[in-house]
Amino acid sequence: MDKIIINNLHIFAYHGVNPEEKEDGQNFYLDIVCTAVLGTAGQTDDLNDTVNYAKIVKAVTKVFTENKYDLIERAAQVVADCVLEQFEKVQTVKVTLRKPEAPVKADFGFVAVEIERSRA
Repeated sequence: MDKIIINNLHIFAYHGVNPEEKEDGQNFYLDIVCTAVLGTAGQTDDLNDTVNYAKIVKAVTKVFTENKYDLIERAAQVVADCVLEQFEKVQTVKVTLRKPEAPVKADFGFVAVEIERSRA
């Protein structure tokens, strides 16, 4: 299966269990990998025959920022649902959501969740 990959999408949002996370916000980074059949687009060079990654970025940014979630698991699920609902050519979507500024008293690079969803 072919893939559309959006790597390290930076979105500032207000997700977290702690009140200050919902008030102050923080940086999140998403990797989104969509599987789809892209052979026709490779032959025709027509945007209508592929999955428009610019539209995915716009849709994901909107859905990721329009609500405040306690858990990054929920935020990742909302992103996956958005991609599958709005982009019919996408067969599966894998979302890795990184939260580098999580309020954890330790030295770490980031905390993250990774989910993969497919059409039923």
